[in-house]
Amino acid sequence: MSGYISLKTLGVTVFCIASLALSDAQAQAARQFSFAYDQPTTTAYGIAANIFDAKLKELSGGKFSINQFPGAQLGQEPQMLQKMRAGDIDFVITSTANASTLAPQAGVFSLHFIFRDQQHLAKALADPAIAEEFRAMIKDQVQGAQVLGLLTMGMRNMYSKKEVKSIDDIKGQKVRVQATKTEDTLFPAYGAQTVHMPFGEVYTSLQTGVVIVSENGVNVYLANKHYEVAPILSMTEHEANNNCIWVSEKTWNSLTPEQQKWVQAAADEVSKKEPAMALQLEKDSADKLKTIGVKVVEGVDKAGFIKAAQPIQDQLAQELGPHAVKLLKLVRDVK
Repeated sequence: MSGYISLKTLGVTVFCIASLALSDAQAQAARQFSFAYDQPTTTAYGIAANIFDAKLKELSGGKFSINQFPGAQLGQEPQMLQKMRAGDIDFVITSTANASTLAPQAGVFSLHFIFRDQQHLAKALADPAIAEEFRAMIKDQVQGAQVLGLLTMGMRNMYSKKEVKSIDDIKGQKVRVQATKTEDTLFPAYGAQTVHMPFGEVYTSLQTGVVIVSENGVNVYLANKHYEVAPILSMTEHEANNNCIWVSEKTWNSLTPEQQKWVQAAADEVSKKEPAMALQLEKDSADKLKTIGVKVVEGVDKAGFIKAAQPIQDQLAQELGPHAVKLLKLVRDVK
Protein backbone atom coordinates (compact mmCIF):
# COMPACT_ATOMS: atom_id res chain seq x y z
CA MET A 1 0.00 0.00 0.00
CA SER A 2 2.78 2.38 0.92
CA GLY A 3 4.47 1.52 -2.39
CA TYR A 4 1.26 2.42 -4.23
CA ILE A 5 1.04 5.76 -2.41
CA SER A 6 4.64 6.67 -3.19
CA LEU A 7 4.13 5.76 -6.87
CA LYS A 8 1.02 7.89 -6.93
CA THR A 9 2.89 10.71 -5.22
CA LEU A 10 5.73 10.28 -7.68
CA GLY A 11 3.25 10.49 -10.53
CA VAL A 12 1.78 13.74 -9.19
CA THR A 13 5.27 15.16 -8.75
CA VAL A 14 6.28 14.21 -12.29
CA PHE A 15 3.03 15.73 -13.59
CA CYS A 16 3.69 18.99 -11.72
CA ILE A 17 7.27 19.21 -12.99
CA ALA A 18 6.09 18.53 -16.53
CA SER A 19 3.37 21.20 -16.20
CA LEU A 20 5.88 23.73 -14.90
CA ALA A 21 8.29 22.91 -17.73
CA LEU A 22 5.47 23.30 -20.26
CA SER A 23 4.33 26.65 -18.85
CA ASP A 24 7.96 27.81 -18.79
CA ALA A 25 8.37 26.82 -22.44
CA GLN A 26 5.15 28.63 -23.32
CA ALA A 27 6.36 31.73 -21.49
CA GLN A 28 9.62 31.60 -23.40
CA ALA A 29 7.77 31.16 -26.68
CA ALA A 30 5.67 34.28 -26.06
CA ARG A 31 7.63 37.51 -26.47
CA GLN A 32 6.59 41.10 -25.82
CA PHE A 33 8.60 43.88 -27.44
CA SER A 34 8.97 47.47 -26.26
CA PHE A 35 7.48 49.91 -28.79
CA ALA A 36 8.05 53.61 -28.03
CA TYR A 37 6.92 56.94 -29.48
CA ASP A 38 6.70 60.52 -28.24
CA GLN A 39 3.05 61.35 -29.01
CA PRO A 40 -0.18 60.38 -27.19
CA THR A 41 -1.91 57.11 -28.15
CA THR A 42 -4.75 59.18 -29.64
CA THR A 43 -2.48 60.30 -32.52
CA ALA A 44 -1.52 58.50 -35.73
CA TYR A 45 1.44 57.00 -33.85
CA GLY A 46 -1.04 55.10 -31.69
CA ILE A 47 -2.97 53.99 -34.78
CA ALA A 48 0.26 52.67 -36.32
CA ALA A 49 1.28 50.84 -33.14
CA ASN A 50 -2.14 49.17 -32.89
CA ILE A 51 -2.07 48.02 -36.54
CA PHE A 52 1.48 46.68 -36.05
CA ASP A 53 0.52 44.84 -32.86
CA ALA A 54 -2.61 43.23 -34.35
CA LYS A 55 -0.78 41.98 -37.45
CA LEU A 56 2.18 40.72 -35.44
CA LYS A 57 -0.11 38.76 -33.10
CA GLU A 58 -2.00 37.32 -36.07
CA LEU A 59 1.11 36.17 -37.97
CA SER A 60 2.89 34.79 -34.90
CA GLY A 61 -0.17 32.98 -33.58
CA GLY A 62 -0.08 35.14 -30.46
CA LYS A 63 3.58 34.46 -29.67
CA PHE A 64 4.66 38.06 -30.41
CA SER A 65 3.09 41.30 -29.22
CA ILE A 66 4.21 44.82 -28.29
CA ASN A 67 4.14 46.84 -25.11
CA GLN A 68 3.53 50.48 -26.04
CA PHE A 69 5.36 53.37 -24.38
CA PRO A 70 3.62 56.49 -25.74
CA GLY A 71 3.94 60.16 -24.80
CA ALA A 72 7.78 60.27 -24.64
CA GLN A 73 7.87 57.90 -21.62
CA LEU A 74 11.24 56.65 -22.87
CA GLY A 75 12.44 60.05 -24.10
CA GLN A 76 12.01 62.41 -27.04
CA GLU A 77 12.70 60.98 -30.49
CA PRO A 78 16.47 61.70 -30.63
CA GLN A 79 16.95 60.02 -27.21
CA MET A 80 14.79 57.04 -28.19
CA LEU A 81 16.85 56.54 -31.34
CA GLN A 82 20.02 56.31 -29.27
CA LYS A 83 18.43 53.88 -26.79
CA MET A 84 17.16 51.71 -29.63
CA ARG A 85 20.57 51.60 -31.33
CA ALA A 86 22.03 50.50 -27.99
CA GLY A 87 19.46 47.69 -27.86
CA ASP A 88 17.48 49.13 -24.91
CA ILE A 89 14.25 49.62 -26.94
CA ASP A 90 13.00 47.15 -29.57
CA PHE A 91 10.86 49.38 -31.82
CA VAL A 92 10.55 53.16 -32.16
CA ILE A 93 8.45 55.49 -34.32
CA THR A 94 10.08 58.80 -35.26
CA SER A 95 9.50 61.51 -37.80
CA THR A 96 11.59 61.18 -40.95
CA ALA A 97 12.94 64.62 -39.99
CA ASN A 98 14.38 63.21 -36.76
CA ALA A 99 15.57 60.17 -38.71
CA SER A 100 17.74 62.62 -40.63
CA THR A 101 19.80 63.25 -37.48
CA LEU A 102 21.19 59.72 -38.09
CA ALA A 103 20.71 59.49 -41.85
CA PRO A 104 20.80 63.02 -43.33
CA GLN A 105 19.31 61.85 -46.64
CA ALA A 106 16.02 61.10 -44.84
CA GLY A 107 15.59 64.89 -44.89
CA VAL A 108 14.30 64.52 -48.45
CA PHE A 109 10.86 63.76 -47.00
CA SER A 110 10.93 67.15 -45.27
CA LEU A 111 11.12 68.97 -48.61
CA HIS A 112 8.18 71.32 -48.95
CA PHE A 113 5.42 70.90 -51.54
CA ILE A 114 6.72 67.61 -53.04
CA PHE A 115 3.41 65.89 -52.27
CA ARG A 116 0.66 67.27 -54.52
CA ASP A 117 -2.16 66.47 -52.11
CA GLN A 118 -3.18 64.00 -49.41
CA GLN A 119 -4.04 61.24 -51.89
CA HIS A 120 -0.61 61.53 -53.50
CA LEU A 121 0.97 61.35 -50.06
CA ALA A 122 -0.93 58.16 -49.08
CA LYS A 123 -0.08 56.45 -52.39
CA ALA A 124 3.61 57.37 -52.12
CA LEU A 125 4.01 55.92 -48.63
CA ALA A 126 2.35 52.64 -49.63
CA ASP A 127 4.57 52.36 -52.74
CA PRO A 128 6.91 49.34 -52.24
CA ALA A 129 9.71 50.93 -54.31
CA ILE A 130 9.74 54.03 -52.09
CA ALA A 131 9.74 51.97 -48.88
CA GLU A 132 12.53 49.75 -50.24
CA GLU A 133 14.69 52.73 -51.21
CA PHE A 134 14.15 54.40 -47.84
CA ARG A 135 15.19 51.20 -46.04
CA ALA A 136 18.27 50.87 -48.25
CA MET A 137 19.24 54.46 -47.46
CA ILE A 138 19.01 53.82 -43.71
CA LYS A 139 21.05 50.61 -44.02
CA ASP A 140 23.79 52.53 -45.80
CA GLN A 141 23.98 55.26 -43.18
CA VAL A 142 22.93 53.91 -39.77
CA GLN A 143 24.49 51.32 -37.49
CA GLY A 144 22.57 49.52 -34.74
CA ALA A 145 19.09 49.95 -36.25
CA GLN A 146 17.08 49.71 -39.44
CA VAL A 147 13.79 51.07 -40.75
CA LEU A 148 10.91 48.67 -41.44
CA GLY A 149 8.39 50.98 -43.07
CA LEU A 150 6.81 54.39 -43.52
CA LEU A 151 3.69 56.09 -42.21
CA THR A 152 2.30 59.61 -42.01
CA MET A 153 0.45 62.01 -39.77
CA GLY A 154 -0.82 63.99 -42.76
CA MET A 155 0.34 67.47 -43.69
CA ARG A 156 2.06 70.04 -41.48
CA ASN A 157 0.44 73.43 -40.98
CA MET A 158 1.51 76.64 -39.25
CA TYR A 159 -0.06 77.89 -36.04
CA SER A 160 0.32 81.10 -34.09
CA LYS A 161 -1.58 83.88 -32.36
CA LYS A 162 -2.07 85.42 -35.80
CA GLU A 163 -3.16 84.24 -39.23
CA VAL A 164 -0.72 83.05 -41.89
CA LYS A 165 -2.57 83.81 -45.11
CA SER A 166 0.49 84.08 -47.36
CA ILE A 167 4.28 84.03 -47.34
CA ASP A 168 4.32 87.70 -46.26
CA ASP A 169 2.86 86.76 -42.86
CA ILE A 170 5.93 84.80 -41.73
CA LYS A 171 8.64 87.15 -43.01
CA GLY A 172 10.89 88.06 -40.08
CA GLN A 173 8.96 85.79 -37.69
CA LYS A 174 10.65 83.30 -35.33
CA VAL A 175 9.41 79.85 -36.36
CA ARG A 176 10.10 76.64 -34.43
CA VAL A 177 11.24 74.07 -36.95
CA GLN A 178 12.62 70.53 -36.84
CA ALA A 179 16.41 70.50 -36.85
CA THR A 180 17.00 69.46 -40.45
CA LYS A 181 18.96 70.89 -43.36
CA THR A 182 15.75 71.10 -45.38
CA GLU A 183 13.91 73.20 -42.77
CA ASP A 184 16.96 75.38 -42.19
CA THR A 185 17.09 76.14 -45.93
CA LEU A 186 13.40 76.44 -46.77
CA PHE A 187 12.09 78.61 -43.94
CA PRO A 188 14.79 81.28 -44.43
CA ALA A 189 13.82 81.22 -48.15
CA TYR A 190 10.37 82.33 -46.97
CA GLY A 191 12.00 85.11 -44.95
CA ALA A 192 11.49 83.48 -41.52
CA GLN A 193 13.97 83.00 -38.66
CA THR A 194 14.33 79.37 -37.63
CA VAL A 195 14.49 78.21 -34.00
CA HIS A 196 15.32 74.62 -32.94
CA MET A 197 14.00 73.02 -29.76
CA PRO A 198 12.68 69.64 -28.57
CA PHE A 199 8.98 69.11 -29.23
CA GLY A 200 8.25 69.10 -25.49
CA GLU A 201 9.35 72.75 -25.21
CA VAL A 202 7.14 74.13 -27.99
CA TYR A 203 4.08 74.87 -25.81
CA THR A 204 6.00 77.05 -23.33
CA SER A 205 7.99 78.75 -26.09
CA LEU A 206 4.79 79.79 -27.89
CA GLN A 207 3.34 80.90 -24.59
CA THR A 208 6.34 83.10 -23.70
CA GLY A 209 7.04 84.39 -27.21
CA VAL A 210 10.39 82.63 -27.64
CA VAL A 211 8.81 81.58 -30.94
CA ILE A 212 5.87 83.22 -32.72
CA VAL A 213 4.96 80.42 -35.10
CA SER A 214 5.19 76.64 -34.91
CA GLU A 215 4.10 73.99 -37.38
CA ASN A 216 2.86 70.44 -37.16
CA GLY A 217 -0.02 68.12 -37.98
CA VAL A 218 -3.58 69.04 -36.99
CA ASN A 219 -4.03 66.13 -34.61
CA VAL A 220 -0.64 66.75 -32.94
CA TYR A 221 -1.67 70.39 -32.45
CA LEU A 222 -4.95 69.23 -30.89
CA ALA A 223 -3.60 66.34 -28.79
CA ASN A 224 -0.82 68.46 -27.26
CA LYS A 225 -3.15 71.44 -26.65
CA HIS A 226 -0.94 73.88 -28.53
CA TYR A 227 -4.15 75.70 -29.49
CA GLU A 228 -4.22 77.08 -25.93
CA VAL A 229 -1.16 79.24 -26.66
CA ALA A 230 -1.48 79.53 -30.46
CA PRO A 231 -5.22 79.66 -31.20
CA ILE A 232 -5.05 80.22 -34.97
CA LEU A 233 -4.30 77.26 -37.27
CA SER A 234 -3.42 78.18 -40.86
CA MET A 235 -3.71 75.31 -43.35
CA THR A 236 -0.44 75.88 -45.20
CA GLU A 237 0.06 72.15 -45.90
CA HIS A 238 3.66 73.00 -46.70
CA GLU A 239 5.19 69.67 -45.74
CA ALA A 240 4.21 66.06 -45.15
CA ASN A 241 4.42 64.90 -41.56
CA ASN A 242 6.08 61.61 -42.43
CA ASN A 243 7.34 59.00 -40.00
CA CYS A 244 9.07 55.64 -39.91
CA ILE A 245 9.08 52.50 -37.79
CA TRP A 246 12.54 51.47 -36.60
CA VAL A 247 13.78 48.19 -35.17
CA SER A 248 16.91 47.70 -33.10
CA GLU A 249 19.57 45.65 -34.87
CA LYS A 250 19.97 43.65 -31.65
CA THR A 251 16.26 42.77 -31.69
CA TRP A 252 16.22 42.02 -35.42
CA ASN A 253 19.23 39.70 -35.18
CA SER A 254 17.58 37.78 -32.31
CA LEU A 255 14.76 36.69 -34.64
CA THR A 256 14.65 33.69 -36.93
CA PRO A 257 14.16 34.37 -40.68
CA GLU A 258 10.48 33.40 -40.31
CA GLN A 259 10.01 35.75 -37.34
CA GLN A 260 11.71 38.57 -39.28
CA LYS A 261 9.10 38.05 -42.01
CA TRP A 262 6.30 38.45 -39.43
CA VAL A 263 7.80 41.71 -38.18
CA GLN A 264 8.35 43.08 -41.69
CA ALA A 265 4.82 42.10 -42.73
CA ALA A 266 3.41 43.91 -39.67
CA ALA A 267 5.26 47.08 -40.73
CA ASP A 268 4.03 46.67 -44.33
CA GLU A 269 0.47 46.47 -42.96
CA VAL A 270 1.00 49.83 -41.26
CA SER A 271 2.16 51.44 -44.53
CA LYS A 272 -0.94 50.09 -46.31
CA LYS A 273 -3.60 50.97 -43.74
CA GLU A 274 -2.35 53.83 -41.56
CA PRO A 275 -2.19 56.76 -44.06
CA ALA A 276 -5.93 56.78 -44.83
CA MET A 277 -6.76 56.48 -41.12
CA ALA A 278 -4.31 59.26 -40.24
CA LEU A 279 -5.75 61.60 -42.88
CA GLN A 280 -9.27 60.96 -41.55
CA LEU A 281 -7.98 61.70 -38.05
CA GLU A 282 -6.61 65.03 -39.32
CA LYS A 283 -10.03 65.98 -40.74
CA ASP A 284 -11.83 64.94 -37.54
CA SER A 285 -9.32 66.90 -35.47
CA ALA A 286 -9.85 70.06 -37.54
CA ASP A 287 -13.61 69.72 -37.07
CA LYS A 288 -13.15 69.31 -33.31
CA LEU A 289 -10.83 72.34 -33.10
CA LYS A 290 -13.49 74.50 -34.78
CA THR A 291 -16.08 73.43 -32.19
CA ILE A 292 -13.81 74.55 -29.31
CA GLY A 293 -13.25 77.97 -30.84
CA VAL A 294 -9.96 77.59 -32.72
CA LYS A 295 -9.80 79.66 -35.89
CA VAL A 296 -8.87 77.41 -38.82
CA VAL A 297 -7.68 79.47 -41.80
CA GLU A 298 -8.52 77.67 -45.05
CA GLY A 299 -7.52 78.83 -48.51
CA VAL A 300 -4.00 79.97 -47.63
CA ASP A 301 -2.29 81.55 -50.66
CA LYS A 302 0.50 79.00 -51.20
CA ALA A 303 1.82 80.51 -54.43
CA GLY A 304 4.59 82.54 -52.75
CA PHE A 305 5.71 79.55 -50.66
CA ILE A 306 5.74 77.20 -53.69
CA LYS A 307 7.64 79.71 -55.83
CA ALA A 308 10.35 79.97 -53.15
CA ALA A 309 10.45 76.22 -52.46
CA GLN A 310 10.50 74.67 -55.94
CA PRO A 311 14.03 75.70 -57.00
CA ILE A 312 15.34 74.41 -53.66
CA GLN A 313 13.84 70.89 -53.94
CA ASP A 314 16.34 69.49 -56.45
CA GLN A 315 19.23 71.50 -55.04
CA LEU A 316 18.69 70.08 -51.54
CA ALA A 317 18.15 66.53 -52.79
CA GLN A 318 21.47 66.73 -54.68
CA GLU A 319 23.23 68.06 -51.57
CA LEU A 320 21.71 65.33 -49.38
CA GLY A 321 22.90 62.50 -51.64
CA PRO A 322 21.98 59.86 -54.26
CA HIS A 323 19.31 58.11 -52.17
CA ALA A 324 17.57 61.47 -51.65
CA VAL A 325 17.66 62.20 -55.39
CA LYS A 326 16.17 58.77 -56.15
CA LEU A 327 13.47 59.11 -53.47
CA LEU A 328 12.44 62.54 -54.78
CA LYS A 329 12.08 61.13 -58.30
CA LEU A 330 10.10 58.11 -57.02
CA VAL A 331 7.72 60.42 -55.11
CA ARG A 332 7.20 62.67 -58.13
CA ASP A 333 6.53 59.63 -60.36
CA VAL A 334 3.67 58.33 -58.19
CA LYS A 335 0.43 58.97 -60.08
